[in-house]
Amino acid sequence: MSLPAPSPDEPCARVESTEGSEEIDRITLTGLTATGYHGVFDHERRDGQPFVVDVVLELPVDTRSDDLATTVDYGAVARDVEDVITGEPRNLIETVAGEIAERCLAHGRVERVTVTVHKPSAPLSQTFTDVAVTISRSRHV
Repeated sequence: MSLPAPSPDEPCARVESTEGSEEIDRITLTGLTATGYHGVFDHERRDGQPFVVDVVLELPVDTRSDDLATTVDYGAVARDVEDVITGEPRNLIETVAGEIAERCLAHGRVERVTVTVHKPSAPLSQTFTDVAVTISRSRHV
């Protein structure tokens, strides 16, 4: 059974979150990569390594306005992420993720953010493909 297509004059329905009746929209940035100097070992602070970040921004998006002022400038978000990765060295990627989340929430319309920081060259002796930390933060605690 197929559903009828919406008419051109009828707005598309928005998806409600599973947590209640809030409507939710997402903007996702995947694979933002830069060299950082984070870690607890001297060689990590000296030599640096690649860090890869995924960000999911949750905010209301007005899809009819076609105006940047009604959304978030994901170019600015990407610059913020890069600034944190390349910025002051931190011991833990948990701290890096937290700083990125804070910067994302500073973009006025963002209500919630999920940040994953990947450390694919983490200093482990075992064979692995990735080490990552994922955190979620919200304006409404």
